[in-house]
Amino acid sequence: MPTTPEQASARHAAPQRVTARRGRTRRRLLDAALEVFAETGFGRSTVEQICERAGYTRGAFYSNFVSLDELFLAMWEERSARMLDDLRAALADVPSAPPREAVQAALAAIPVEDAWYRVSAEFTAHALRNPSLRDVVVAREQAIQDTVLPVVVAALERAGRRVADPAALGHALVAVHDGTAVQVLLEPDAAAVHERRAALFLNVLDAYSTPAPPDRPPTAPPTSPS
Repeated sequence: MPTTPEQASARHAAPQRVTARRGRTRRRLLDAALEVFAETGFGRSTVEQICERAGYTRGAFYSNFVSLDELFLAMWEERSARMLDDLRAALADVPSAPPREAVQAALAAIPVEDAWYRVSAEFTAHALRNPSLRDVVVAREQAIQDTVLPVVVAALERAGRRVADPAALGHALVAVHDGTAVQVLLEPDAAAVHERRAALFLNVLDAYSTPAPPDRPPTAPPTSPS
C-alpha cells in the first residue's frame, strides 16, 4: 500500500532510534540523493540511481525512507536547521551592527546554492501537482519562518527597530529571497546583482519595521498633598 505524504511526514517527525551505522547510511543516501536530484531532476530520479550512487541496495534505502518525497523532506529539514545555525552565528558576530552590515553578514552566511535551488524548485513544482504533499510543504515553510523570524526580529531590536507584524515581514523576506535567487545564479559574478539583492532585503527590513521609541525615565509617583 503506497504511503501518503502525510504518513511520510508523520513518520519523519516521529522520534526514531538511530544507530551510528544507520546514521552513516542515511548520510550517504542524503548526499547521493542531492547529487542525483541536481544532475537528473527530482521527477526523473529513481531509488535505484540513488542507491547506486551511495553504494547501497534498495533495502538500505527503504529501511531509512519510505519514498523519495520523505527523503527530500528529511534533506530539507536538515538544511533548514543548518541554515538557522549559520544565520544565528552570523548575526551573533555583529550584535550591534546597523541593518546594512547585518544583512551583508546574513547573506554571506547563507548563500544561494545552485544544486539546492534546482532540487528545491523541482520539488516545489512536484508538490503543486499533489495537493496533500503541497499541504506538507506549506506547513514546513511556515515552521521554518516561525523559527527564523525571532532571530531576525531580535537582530532588528538590537539595531533599534521594532517589527509590528512579523508574519508580514516573513512573507516579504521569502519573496525577496526567491525572487532574487535566480538572478544570483544566472549571474554569479555580477557584483551589481548581489548589491541589488542586499539592497532589496534592506528595503524590506526598513519597510516592515519602525524606529523603537527611546526609553523614557520612570515617572515619579504623585506626591500626596501635605
